[in-house]
Amino acid sequence: MKRQSAFIVGNVLMGVGMFTIVSSLGYTLLPHIFGFGWPEFLSEAALLGVFIGALVWLAGAGVGGREGVADRYWWLRNYDERYRRGDHRYP
Repeated sequence: MKRQSAFIVGNVLMGVGMFTIVSSLGYTLLPHIFGFGWPEFLSEAALLGVFIGALVWLAGAGVGGREGVADRYWWLRNYDERYRRGDHRYP
C-alpha cells in the first residue's frame, strides 16, 4: 500500500473507531439519564462497542503510521545520549 493511501485508510479507521466509541457511550448513557424504554441488555452490550472502537482506532493509528512517531521520540528520550536527561542525584 502506498504511503498516501495508507495515511487515508488509517485516518478513516481512526474516524470509524472514534465514532464507534462515542455512539456506544451515547447509547449506554442516554437511557440511564433520560429513562428511555430501551432494553437493558443492549445498553450493556454497547459497552463492548467502546472496546471495539478503541481497537479499530488503534488499528487505524498503526496503518496510518501515527504510532511510529511516538515510539521514535520515546526511544530518543530514553536511549539517545543527546536527548536523555542527566541523572541528577541530589545528596
